[in-house]
Amino acid sequence: MNIIPIETKEKTTRIAVVRCDTVSEACPGVACFMAFNKRTNHFKNYNKNVEMIAYFTCGGCSGRRVYRLIKSLKKFGVDVVHLSSCMQMEDYPECPHIDSIKKTITDAGIDLIEGTHH
Repeated sequence: MNIIPIETKEKTTRIAVVRCDTVSEACPGVACFMAFNKRTNHFKNYNKNVEMIAYFTCGGCSGRRVYRLIKSLKKFGVDVVHLSSCMQMEDYPECPHIDSIKKTITDAGIDLIEGTHH
């Protein structure tokens, strides 16, 4: 009798990145994707079973798109949202709505990680 091993598949973690709308006019997001693809910086704790399912801007001040997009992403099983490094670094325009954006994400029951490539 042949015994066929049962494959156990680890759950895929689904992540998204929200970034500054103003900065997106000058930044194509290459550093965020490089950090994700190489699993460096704020992506270093992920294994192979992770996929980036969304990469979007806040929609401009006041972060008006975040609530709608987070609501939509929940339907697609997003587990974690990263705030891009540009939303938090001194070299970029200061985000006056960062606290409400964080609250919107965590109130939706989604894990939040502050940072991408820095």
